[in-house]
Amino acid sequence: MTPTNRTQSASTLRALSDDLTAAVESASRSVVAIHARPRIAASGIYWRDGVVVAASHTIRKEQEIGVTLPNGTRATANLVGRDGGTDLAVLRLDRPPTDAVALPAFASADALRVGALVLAVGRPGDDGVSTSLGVISAVSDRWRTWSGGEIDRFVRLDLAIYDGFSGGALVDADGRVLGVNCSALARGTPLTIPNATVDRVVDALLTRGHVARAYLGVAMQPARLTNALTERLRLDDPRGVLVVMVESDSPADRAGLLVGDLIVAASGKTVAEPQDVAELLGGEQVGAALELSVVRGGERRSLTVTVGERAPAGEPKRRGRSS
Repeated sequence: MTPTNRTQSASTLRALSDDLTAAVESASRSVVAIHARPRIAASGIYWRDGVVVAASHTIRKEQEIGVTLPNGTRATANLVGRDGGTDLAVLRLDRPPTDAVALPAFASADALRVGALVLAVGRPGDDGVSTSLGVISAVSDRWRTWSGGEIDRFVRLDLAIYDGFSGGALVDADGRVLGVNCSALARGTPLTIPNATVDRVVDALLTRGHVARAYLGVAMQPARLTNALTERLRLDDPRGVLVVMVESDSPADRAGLLVGDLIVAASGKTVAEPQDVAELLGGEQVGAALELSVVRGGERRSLTVTVGERAPAGEPKRRGRSS
């Protein structure tokens, strides 16, 4: 390498280093430390005026939660609500700060691109902000967490989410927030909950105290009809989902759905997996009518289920996939 090339390379690295430092400094004005569990603190983001977003699994108390602001001062917050499905919690500061913390600049959804250079910015205590550097390793469509939460996009990270980083910000090279980092939704895999999901959950928790989650009250598993029955019923696909449990006094129970029914279509769409039914049960469907086509006793019939709302509290584990 010639001296000229060496100088140019050093200049490029210094420029990159300066840009990354500036991005962290910008984002750090919105990242706080939350003291709501034993030992290590967790991170949070000052998302709206007087409102902090955090990772639900890091919040072990509901009142008198200590919050360290970017300038080092301590504030107090109370839990407004939490959503275990998306692992998000909303805190409200007792006294909204003036210049101790700033609202973040938000990036658009288009900035979530595979290979994009990103920073995880957290504040895992009173000693200041911390960061790790990496890339977005995968981006895909809307997905549903193991506990039923709806995430607008699947965003996997190739960087370190250190202790206390959950609830912190994923930041682009311009210091704009892309989402909330979390390590609890996919068995420790670093993920980001995108801004659109966070905004939706924040709106729900601030207005209702919980996130509406639609359900039918059934457990299902994949099944297949015989070729002869498929032909006789003039079905395009022999696959369906077998109802293996119906919850008492649930929407499915009130609609007359029985154990042993085979659901072959929902809202006019072919059903082959329990996930096909779950994807029709967004929070906005609570109270709506869901048309089901089922095979019972060798005959096809239609049932209309009024979609219910699952209680915010956790429910016992059941066999099969439930919706």
